Amino acid sequence: MSAVVGRFAPSPSGRLHLGNLACSLLAWLSARSRGGRIVLRIEDLDAERCPRKYADQLEEDLGWLGLFWDEGGSKGGPHEPYYQSECSGIYTESYKKLEAMGLVYPCFCSRSELHAAEAPHASDGRIIYAGTCRKLTAAQRSAKMQQRRPAWRIKVADELIAFTDMHYGRQQANLAHECGDFILRRSDGVYAYQLAVVIDDALMGVNQVVRGCDLLSSTPVQLYLYRLLNLTPPSFCHIPLLTDAAGRRLSKRDGDLEIAALRQHFGSPEPIIGLLAYLAGQLPKPEPLTAAELLLLFRPEKVPLENIVVPQLL
Repeated sequence: MSAVVGRFAPSPSGRLHLGNLACSLLAWLSARSRGGRIVLRIEDLDAERCPRKYADQLEEDLGWLGLFWDEGGSKGGPHEPYYQSECSGIYTESYKKLEAMGLVYPCFCSRSELHAAEAPHASDGRIIYAGTCRKLTAAQRSAKMQQRRPAWRIKVADELIAFTDMHYGRQQANLAHECGDFILRRSDGVYAYQLAVVIDDALMGVNQVVRGCDLLSSTPVQLYLYRLLNLTPPSFCHIPLLTDAAGRRLSKRDGDLEIAALRQHFGSPEPIIGLLAYLAGQLPKPEPLTAAELLLLFRPEKVPLENIVVPQLL
């Protein structure tokens, strides 16, 4: 069996919040408890929203918490580059392979058109693309090209994609019914997350992905790309989200429990690690401890299945 290679894959669009920290901690614990390694990849596809200063800051924050990594970020390593903003050429190679298969086509739909009433929606609010631009003739596509730059979608198959999540068990989805043809490249030329993350994890040797359950529905999409590109997928472990009392998940956009405020409030990393351990079902009550001390206690089966309500802290 291959040695475990896990990863941190933060998007540096702001300071990390408590939910990001929980995910990073559980990814670190899951890999380290199996004698594995950790890769730090900076998911700064949208370089304007993700200035390097935020990436440097998140490295400092992770180090302060004791969640050290083996390669990646500014540390570098054998699988450079570790910043997605520097990987466009790598993504282009895989994109061209999919294009050569006849699976990629331009999409001219505006945001308002995508939200139009005729487009069905998944229960969580995701739009299921109706395939509008897949049906265009060559002449229609040529005419629309004169009016606006398209995004580029990939055709999905009408078939079931199944996998076993390490935490939530067997999962399955039919992309044609639950997602539709999805975007590979935006109209501004930036590659989409779904393509980038597949290529990055494969090239970096990542074989265990621990991430929030909000990305559970992305897994069949990514498995579809793994298969088309003849790449080996990792094992997936999705974990519950941290929410406020109203059930709203914590987010950077809303400035929820950012690490700057947590560091100022608690003063040292041990109370934060202890709080996260308690929320993740590893301790009966919050008690200060280091990440290394928590590693000796870690039991993945104790992590809850339901989303976790965070008590008022600050």
